[in-house]
Amino acid sequence: MFARLEQGVGLLLTLVILLDVFLTVLYARMGASVIAGRVGRLVWAFFLVVSNTVRLPRGAALSFCGPSILVSLVVVWALGLTLGAALIMHSELGGAIRATSGETPTDFVTAMYAGGTSMALVGASDFTPHTSATRLLFLVNSLIGTSVISLTLTYLMQVYTALQRRNVLAMNIHLLSGCSGDAADLLARLGPRGQFNGGYTHLAQLAAGMTEAKEAHHFYPVLFYFRFDDAHHSVSRSALVALDLASLVQCALNEKEFGWLKNAGAVAQLAEASMMLVTALERTFLPDGLPDPDPDLEQQAEDCWRARYRAALRRLQSAGIQTAADETAGAEAYVASRRGWIGHIANLAPAMGYSLEEVDPATEGLGGKKVQNGVTPRRSPVAS
Repeated sequence: MFARLEQGVGLLLTLVILLDVFLTVLYARMGASVIAGRVGRLVWAFFLVVSNTVRLPRGAALSFCGPSILVSLVVVWALGLTLGAALIMHSELGGAIRATSGETPTDFVTAMYAGGTSMALVGASDFTPHTSATRLLFLVNSLIGTSVISLTLTYLMQVYTALQRRNVLAMNIHLLSGCSGDAADLLARLGPRGQFNGGYTHLAQLAAGMTEAKEAHHFYPVLFYFRFDDAHHSVSRSALVALDLASLVQCALNEKEFGWLKNAGAVAQLAEASMMLVTALERTFLPDGLPDPDPDLEQQAEDCWRARYRAALRRLQSAGIQTAADETAGAEAYVASRRGWIGHIANLAPAMGYSLEEVDPATEGLGGKKVQNGVTPRRSPVAS
């Protein structure tokens, strides 16, 4: 009776691990995994504790989190499959499964060894099956082992390819803004003297890159945990600059001169893809959603945004770009636009250990204000 129960538990464990591999590697949808998501949150929490306890620089400590999660996943999957096979084989040792030479030990460590080695190529184990059922078990274990190894290696390569593309997008945004993280600088560089014909190509490439980043995080949620010391590599910075850029195009440019650009598909794609990215990450990793706005902070933030808008107008005018005729109406439109997305950024950035000042340096301290978003971000399960 106990042997059957042990084998049942082993079969169940094996199926759970295979389901997690399937959902993580093949199905590849944000929030769909059984184990991988929990492993990511546990490893992230561990690094937070280490950085706080040992007093390491938080950015330096958390930069090891993403790679550590991948190593942890491989270890969990390998140990889970080995343990599952061991539970199934344990009761068969010395009977249907025997050592190639000598007496067959029947302890559980031997079962772990037999289960692990049976996942290599058939015939590589020091144990041999002596019944049809155990021969089939060894064959299935071998197929599972080689398949999971192949899928895992492919998954790791795809994750790092997606990470490299995300970093390229972040660096493009950073460099096009003159390393300032200011969307007004970026917009001025895209259209010097009001000539956006060449700059529109860069704008379309940024929009396509942001769409690709959104899909990359959808397929490989572990990317969320790859944090770099510098804020300009963060998803929060890239999304904020992209959304601010789209807002400035809509609110700060002269309608008569640049109406074509305001209605361009690349601008709409840039804004929509950026918003979809931050909201998808927020739904998956910050299930509590946005905090309630603080009326006092919100008023201060809006004053800060108006100052930000006026500073952006001066920057565009200095580049020879015609700006909106009605500054007051443009400022109010900009405030309304920014209100729609800044709360998501303010919620997402602290979850990865960045302050809003780091991801939005262009707005810090404008008009003597230190408040930029009007809300107090919640401490999420990921960040706490």
